[in-house]
Amino acid sequence: MGNNSSAGPPGKGPGRGISRRTLLIGGGVAAAGTAVLAAEEIRRVWWRVPGVEKPRKAGELDYAPASWVAASEANWRRADRPDDYGVDRVIVHVTQGSFASAVRVFQDPAHQAATHYIVGQDGRVTQMIRELDVAYHAGNRSFNERSIGIEHEGFVDRPQDFTAEMYESSAQLTAAICKRHGIPVDREHIIGHVEVPGTDHTDPGPHWDWPRYMKLVRAASTAGAEGARAS
Repeated sequence: MGNNSSAGPPGKGPGRGISRRTLLIGGGVAAAGTAVLAAEEIRRVWWRVPGVEKPRKAGELDYAPASWVAASEANWRRADRPDDYGVDRVIVHVTQGSFASAVRVFQDPAHQAATHYIVGQDGRVTQMIRELDVAYHAGNRSFNERSIGIEHEGFVDRPQDFTAEMYESSAQLTAAICKRHGIPVDREHIIGHVEVPGTDHTDPGPHWDWPRYMKLVRAASTAGAEGARAS
């Protein structure tokens, strides 16, 4: 058995408990941590206060190759993703119409739906809703809140509508979205509208070539990673 005496200076040895200085330092660290957490929470929710809007630039793009055309504000909800909702899905849609008709209905407040992007048969990309906002596109609130929606010009029963230019351009866009939000490039996280729980939609339909599309997305993702390493 040992004894209870201390060989060190007062306040340092066993049996003395935690010093007042240690308590003060520990309390200060805890208070600082609490303050950081409080500041983070304020940062996440301050824009929800009535009359306060998150700073934005009109026409600002999340994907540089796209052009900007704003959707009606009735077709999406202001948010602060990924701070308030983590983004973990890309959802593939087909317009069941022309590129121009899709743009037109997404600008119509009565439509009550829109995707973040539209990809044309010629490969052009238009962004209509910021990725940080929630688009009404999936028919499922939870999936809306955590996904990016991409429309593709054409009809589900016309395989000729899904052109090489469209597949390539859409794959580049999806790869960029996945990189930006840390979304795995796989079929669990890149899905069709038909795969959203509770939906009554069938797009992108049986003629959408998933193996081809995913190969292109993976190639675009790899090329992007190699380019980043090279630079």
